[in-house]
Amino acid sequence: MKKLFGTDGIRGEANVFPMSSDMVVRIGQAIGLFFKEKHSHPRILIGKDTRLSGYMLEQALASGICSVGVDAHFLGPLPTPGIAYLTRGMRASAGIVLSASHNPYMDNGIKIFSSNGYKLPDEAESKLEGLLEDVGFLDSHVATGSKIGRSRRIEDAIGQYAVYLKEQFPKHLTLDGIRIVLDCANGAAYKVAPKVFTELGAELFLLGDDPNGTNINDGCGALHPEKLADQVKLYKADIGIALDGDADRLVVVDDHGEIVDGDEILAMCGLRMAKQGTLRKNTVVSTVMSNLGLGLALERAGVKLVRAKVGDRYVMEEMMKGDYNLGGEQSGHLIFRDSATTGDGILAALYVLQIMLEEHKTISELKKCMTRLPQVLRNFNVKQKVPLEKLPEVQGIIAKMETKLGAEGRVLFRYSGTESVARVMIEGPDQAEIEAMASELCHEATRVIASFQG
Repeated sequence: MKKLFGTDGIRGEANVFPMSSDMVVRIGQAIGLFFKEKHSHPRILIGKDTRLSGYMLEQALASGICSVGVDAHFLGPLPTPGIAYLTRGMRASAGIVLSASHNPYMDNGIKIFSSNGYKLPDEAESKLEGLLEDVGFLDSHVATGSKIGRSRRIEDAIGQYAVYLKEQFPKHLTLDGIRIVLDCANGAAYKVAPKVFTELGAELFLLGDDPNGTNINDGCGALHPEKLADQVKLYKADIGIALDGDADRLVVVDDHGEIVDGDEILAMCGLRMAKQGTLRKNTVVSTVMSNLGLGLALERAGVKLVRAKVGDRYVMEEMMKGDYNLGGEQSGHLIFRDSATTGDGILAALYVLQIMLEEHKTISELKKCMTRLPQVLRNFNVKQKVPLEKLPEVQGIIAKMETKLGAEGRVLFRYSGTESVARVMIEGPDQAEIEAMASELCHEATRVIASFQG
């Protein structure tokens, strides 16, 4: 069996291996047995986003879990961070998210949280893969009679999560008079996010709040904030908030209709926390993809930037290792570790609104704390993810570009952990020059990878 777990759980096209219903039953069995070893009476929560395939796969997953004598509890559509929170709050053995995050509706995925609300480490995922490879072991551990697990639905999951989010917003503040355009990406937050912002007093205009199973992330949300930007200008809103399909990402639009990404939000929050003395070890964690401007903005204030591998789980691992409490990615995964165990788009938006209210500044004013350096991001499809060390021609092109850019720029080449895609990021002082470099690198890398014979 090929390796199933990527940088963010298991992911693939729905009803195609490994996200086929029969395989998901097996995955459910493996998960059930894994946690049965650790808990005497395990209960596993299952939540999902709004993809059409979620109905099919939650039943398959629960069937596998119950078949090995473990109970499964359905949460329904709920953001990934909400499932992590409820896993802790309900003292469950584990929480499972059925979502492919920012991917189109045809895909789906499985993310697993342990009882403490953190994503499973690599060694736990390796053990699960081992269980899945041992079909005989799974078959020999199915339950019968009264030992078969039970499933039930948790009716107030959205309410519980909404209360938690509102509790994170300072009691002395209200959103009365704040005009927000909110884009829920037709995803998991389409009920809970409007509830939270409305109940805190905001005047709300909604986009992406009518999921039909196939429109998640489709021209909306954090991946496509252009329509949101237009609506912010139309309604003269104070802020636009864009979430992705499972609501663990945040992209903001300022009061002028300009897009504000995760790096700029990290700069705002990091500098504010440093000023208040709440930024642990005066350090922010980001990734190798973050704009150089973030590091420069933090450095001016005496704040250190630590870079992790790409992926919010690696940001979290670095935060836990160094005992830091703020981290995130340019894509909008933002982790406030004093309040949450994973990226949370709604929570991050509340922190931004708190800064805006307490500083008495607009988002367009707040984002001036960081100046973005010219950056180009390009993706291209690949049939195989050939390691860079086996591509000397590509290494040579990158080396020449790095020499030309010197200390004023960077070149990064990496493969996506969730898609069959290669990513190129180039930073430098001249936008036209780095765009030409990115085109050249993508063209040559595509050619070399396509001709690779191993």
